[in-house]
Amino acid sequence: MKTAIVDDDPIVCSSLSTIVTASGAAEVLWTADNGDDAVRLYEQDPANHPDVLLLDIQMPGTDGLEAARRILQRDKAARILFLTTFADKSYIAQALSLGAKGYLIKQDVKSVAPAMLAVMAGQVVLGSQVLDTLQLPGNEAGSDLRQLSDVLSERERDIAELVSQGLDNRDIAHQLFLSEGTVRNRISGILDKLGMANRTQLAVAWIDAQRR
Repeated sequence: MKTAIVDDDPIVCSSLSTIVTASGAAEVLWTADNGDDAVRLYEQDPANHPDVLLLDIQMPGTDGLEAARRILQRDKAARILFLTTFADKSYIAQALSLGAKGYLIKQDVKSVAPAMLAVMAGQVVLGSQVLDTLQLPGNEAGSDLRQLSDVLSERERDIAELVSQGLDNRDIAHQLFLSEGTVRNRISGILDKLGMANRTQLAVAWIDAQRR
């Protein structure tokens, strides 16, 4: 696996590089200390994009959220894993709305390499502190995610489970013996029912509901 690390603290970049390299999980292609350089370096060699981009949020100049937005506009397949000190609800919601594949807190450095492997396997990865902070978009504060299964039909629950595993519409259709069009329509219906913007938010909500 190839990765790149973006953080305004050179010590963090160096430490993370050492951790992921020593774990054997990834080769570090490059590091950057701001969002503008991250976008430039990501676009510099389209044939050699990092498989997973580790990205901080708060940085001087262009922050990580804006950098992620620019990168994902150009490459919808980009796998961005946010790694930050802030378990802030607004940051988490923005990151997931953009289409990030994960959100970890820096203190949990042991989880970085396993999280990268999980993202490569198509999973959405959130740290435990993030899951404790996260609330379902579109619901009132304090909503109980354990009720998610009660809101969805049996077929919708089957689809939500497969979405949480990172399967695309074609694979879901194959597993459930449905057409891709039916799966696409069902997912749109689930998102509308739950007041969500994208399937990443659905995956996160389902994962969180199952662990409670």
